[in-house]
Amino acid sequence: MRDVVVLGTGQSEFGKLPHISPIELGRNAVRTAMADAGVVGRDVGAVYASRLYNPMITAQTIMMGLGVTRIEMTNVENGCAGGSTAVRALYKDIAAGFCDVGIAVGVESMTTSPIAGKLIPPAADDLGGRLGLAMPVIFALQSKRLMDTHGATVEDFATVSVKAHRFGALNPKAQHRKELTVDEVLGSRPIADPVTLLQCCPNTDGAAAVVLASAEFARRHTTTPVRIAGSALVSGDYEERRTDITTMELSKHAATAAYEQAGVAPSDVDVVEVHDAFACEEIVHYEDLGLCARGDGVALLRSGATSLGGRIPVNPSGGLLSLGHPLSASGVRGVCEIADQLRGRCGPRQVAGATVGLAQMLGGFASGIELGAAGVSILTV
Repeated sequence: MRDVVVLGTGQSEFGKLPHISPIELGRNAVRTAMADAGVVGRDVGAVYASRLYNPMITAQTIMMGLGVTRIEMTNVENGCAGGSTAVRALYKDIAAGFCDVGIAVGVESMTTSPIAGKLIPPAADDLGGRLGLAMPVIFALQSKRLMDTHGATVEDFATVSVKAHRFGALNPKAQHRKELTVDEVLGSRPIADPVTLLQCCPNTDGAAAVVLASAEFARRHTTTPVRIAGSALVSGDYEERRTDITTMELSKHAATAAYEQAGVAPSDVDVVEVHDAFACEEIVHYEDLGLCARGDGVALLRSGATSLGGRIPVNPSGGLLSLGHPLSASGVRGVCEIADQLRGRCGPRQVAGATVGLAQMLGGFASGIELGAAGVSILTV
């Protein structure tokens, strides 16, 4: 296995962008990432594109406009973890020596997709979904349980959103760049008690891309490589085996595998990006990723440790709550944010002295399985 490096990153803006096609969103992100990496088309040996609702052969149509053809290109879908899946697949190709340089791109246009303006529909045979177990309901149940078992309050959930929007106000790519108060979050439209509108991520268009390379190739292009030291992707177990909705065991398993591969402990991590489609999730991820002991997630939030300037800032990008959630792009975008943090180029939201970072993403719900996929990448300098 060869060392794999993040050589370049690129992101589109995030927001309601119906005037920009998903292919152009992806192309803009890839073009930026290639320029950042200092590579040209003939260097690229493989491309993985993640998309859920966008057109077929997305990778091929994105790269065609950049003059890259006749190489291996693969299109993947894995729910919201699709972007993490694209990064993981490319990582394996380079680590195994199948190519020296490749691109992982995630793209989604929620405002022009077939479900624009609608709820994400359940499959015809998804009993839970058909009976109304939509995403907000699942996380409303989780919120209620956290209140019963962890002593969480509605103000705690609102604080997660306030923190995310404080970070997002510092991110020029974010969809929502306005700071909020706890009262504003709690006073927003009820969705599924106790979840309110401003505890939910917005529908978003956007794209993100990373150029990955072997360490040997990277040495010719950079003196400050960001290495993918740990990479894991895990699918879910049968739902009937799940006994506690205040943990997402799948994320814990992926993180454990990534930590072991990277040779680091949770206490070594300086900055984290997680899936926060709903505010209560972030508290659960603190515990599942080992950032605190089981049952201490609420206390960690209240301590300020996960805010900018704290011991372990979480979602300094603004997360899905503020930056937005273009489903298949978010997993790639999290890796971009961590790589940029470790390079020290995140401006006013920069985590000082960060040398180890973790990007996590979850994706996919269906009756009978606890969760579709969890991806974790650990990056180091």
